[in-house]
Amino acid sequence: MGGNVAAAVLKGSNTSFYYSFSFLPRRQRDALKTVYAFCRQTDDIVDDTRDVDTRMERLHRWRGALGSALEGTSEYSVLNQLSDVAKRFNIPIVHFYELIEGVEMDLVKNRYATFDELQTYCYRVASSVGLMCLGIFNSKKERTRDYAVNLGIALQLTNVLRDVGIDAKYGRIYLPLEDLQRFGCSEQDILAGKYTSQFVELMEFESRRAEEFFQKAQESLPREDRRAMFAAKIMERIYFHTLLRIREVQYNVFDRPVTLPRTIKFMIAVKYWLMHRILGA
Repeated sequence: MGGNVAAAVLKGSNTSFYYSFSFLPRRQRDALKTVYAFCRQTDDIVDDTRDVDTRMERLHRWRGALGSALEGTSEYSVLNQLSDVAKRFNIPIVHFYELIEGVEMDLVKNRYATFDELQTYCYRVASSVGLMCLGIFNSKKERTRDYAVNLGIALQLTNVLRDVGIDAKYGRIYLPLEDLQRFGCSEQDILAGKYTSQFVELMEFESRRAEEFFQKAQESLPREDRRAMFAAKIMERIYFHTLLRIREVQYNVFDRPVTLPRTIKFMIAVKYWLMHRILGA
């Protein structure tokens, strides 16, 4: 739930991840597949249909198994592979635990009172994944961490906006309650899928906030690391176009899913691959 950025991995060739990473060398692709398989399996524990206590227990066991894998070996092959990837690419293990903390929030929270609370969630479930990938992308500059953090928040905020209707069916509202109150939009309206002028104003406000994080990400990417981060740039542009598509439908995310056509994803990916190959950008 919550449209976790990492959760769509390996679900099919139409994912944004497929277009972002398919141009990378095999060594990097394989490492990223391992990282995202970990993210996907972590997310699947929370999305299980069993009761909350059972899912929480499974997540705690998963966290313990991760520790075992990082110290030696575990019963899970993906965690053992993840440990190997972390060592080969010098990935700080704290980011693996941040992701688990993020998905755990979905077991204990279905409302976010303030944007600060939501931003913490976005950092844990999305920025943490970007930070895991920096070593795999072979970034050199410390400031590129800011790019990963800001981009992760931008991507997750876009997911939140896209999935308002879907999350409401599960009784979840990720939009900050302080913002609902500010624009006169009630929780009941969201849960009932009411498309009102107040809801449109609320979504416009949140979309501008997401766009600000996209802008922060662009400004925080050092020129020296642009070539290394070209796959992340593909992801950035695909999600930004998704945000534009949400605006094009005037934020009516209740009637039908907002998706970006495969052709547009492909064109974005090819554009940045060519810039990478020809211009070194």
